[in-house]
Amino acid sequence: MTATAGKLTLQGIEVPSEAINPAAFQALTRRKRNTEYNRGWAGNGSTDNVELRKADIISELHIRFSGSITTVHSAGAVVPTFRWPYDLIKALKFTANGQANLINVSGLKLKAREMMGGSTDLNDRGVSQLVGGVATTQGTFALASELWGIAPGASQATSATLPVELTWIVPIAENDKDLSGAIFAQTSAMDLTVAIDWETIANLFTVSGGDTVTMTGSLIVEAVKYSIPVYNGGFVVPDLSLFHSLVQTRVANGISQGDNELRLIGQGAGKSLIRLFYQIWNGNAPQTPLAATAANYGNQGWRYSSNETPELFPDGRSMRQWNERLYNCDIGSVWGFLCHEFEVINAFRDVVDMGSTSELRLYTNVAAALTGVPGVEYVQETIFAAGSGS
Repeated sequence: MTATAGKLTLQGIEVPSEAINPAAFQALTRRKRNTEYNRGWAGNGSTDNVELRKADIISELHIRFSGSITTVHSAGAVVPTFRWPYDLIKALKFTANGQANLINVSGLKLKAREMMGGSTDLNDRGVSQLVGGVATTQGTFALASELWGIAPGASQATSATLPVELTWIVPIAENDKDLSGAIFAQTSAMDLTVAIDWETIANLFTVSGGDTVTMTGSLIVEAVKYSIPVYNGGFVVPDLSLFHSLVQTRVANGISQGDNELRLIGQGAGKSLIRLFYQIWNGNAPQTPLAATAANYGNQGWRYSSNETPELFPDGRSMRQWNERLYNCDIGSVWGFLCHEFEVINAFRDVVDMGSTSELRLYTNVAAALTGVPGVEYVQETIFAAGSGS
């Protein structure tokens, strides 16, 4: 946030300084939900580009895919990989006000974050999905209203058309209460775009024996927004001096059994790390996520400077149990997520200053024997001052 002669620059937009009035904004604003995009889906391996309407203050996006899988049976089978169903979104990228890729993650990471954060007490307990042919009621991230068509690891050896309903939430703001990181959209002098890259059939399904699989569907993108009210003759807005970012990185070189230290990208002054979550994808294609167990993971922690280690879990199960207590969701079972959490308990006290903790690193000891070309996929969730960079 910068200031000039009675004006402030918030997220690259200049507004009168008297317009910053969080209390008046919270009392007078109106929550809205608008459909920004509703049309045929671009298809596997393609991209849907959505330009959001420039109005109000945007806090989150709701993405919905509605369609079907059609299998034609010959002499083999169609088996979904563990990228199915939520990594149907290969990458979702959100750009706003000159900040490229504030959000840049896959669909499964969005579902994980939905279980970890947000303004609801959402959990997946009691929602049954078949995973590898086994009925699973915890850790799938599924909603009862969603339809997977075929579950990962399950074999489809008949000709059929199976309905698919999938949803994702894109957290533009860190939360929907104080709206930290929400985007000021009430100006034409900005760019608000969402690019959704869709995964290929080959990475979602293993097909054998001359069988085939195709997908069709439609895409709906809705925006949750807050009106900009008028108070004492002028408009008022909350403190929009921050950006919220969710960025995924894959490291596939040098991941091995034993100790691994991964230097986090994008460190710098003015940025705070509020959540760091990750998976290891193991084996040859199609890879599977490594479950968060004591047999698969030894010590788990994060480090900075020469060898400062503020938190160190004795093994993957210990960290998984802590995560389940925090989120009321077993994020480490089906999809193998582990998360270093700095926001849920007390954000102001626990967040990690990425300017003062030099050489910030993710430390993971892998106890299991790895095969193929394993890779770590980690997501940094940060909040940073507008102008600090993404």
